[in-house]
Amino acid sequence: VFPSLAQAHASVANEVYQELGQPSVFLFCPTEYCSSLCSPSPNQSCYLQTIGQELLPGISVIWTGPKVVSEELSAALLEEVEGVLKRRPVIWDNLYANDYDCRRVFLGPYMGRAPGLMSRLNGLLLNPNCELQANFIPIHTLGTWFQSEVWSCANLDRAGTEMAAALGDSQGPQEGSYSPQEALELALCDWVAEINQHALEPGR
Repeated sequence: VFPSLAQAHASVANEVYQELGQPSVFLFCPTEYCSSLCSPSPNQSCYLQTIGQELLPGISVIWTGPKVVSEELSAALLEEVEGVLKRRPVIWDNLYANDYDCRRVFLGPYMGRAPGLMSRLNGLLLNPNCELQANFIPIHTLGTWFQSEVWSCANLDRAGTEMAAALGDSQGPQEGSYSPQEALELALCDWVAEINQHALEPGR
């Protein structure tokens, strides 16, 4: 019926989206959802080009970054992905996912994401450790990162392109800038306080 897999995916997704009354949040995960799955690259992928052209503009597209589990996310990559998809992606962040190897647990701070990414995203989903209690630091530091992004966006909106250039050129810490180490220390303080509170509860 369809000349390509991408056209089949876009057609079905569009039909479901319209049947549901075009909800404000509708997520589509493409077969090529990271750079390493694209042939030969995101902006030269026939599949992604078709998805970008055919998928209705109200549908958000999920992207994981350079790899399925991406150590880093850059503004340049997100700009490339936005260009081919004709929309800002929703990042499905597998930084802490351990469902592929449950012998490992990831307890470090949220890191490896370039500052100013939020303005290039239509959303961010964090795929956490399978073990609920192990996600205190990941989620806490993600919140700290998000606060720094909100601060940066607010200041860029007020100051315009001159502020953007200054932030881009500066290597020193800025008020509101994100430090993984500082975020980790904040999370650890709050986690210790929560552990101590639970330890005082009856039956603990």
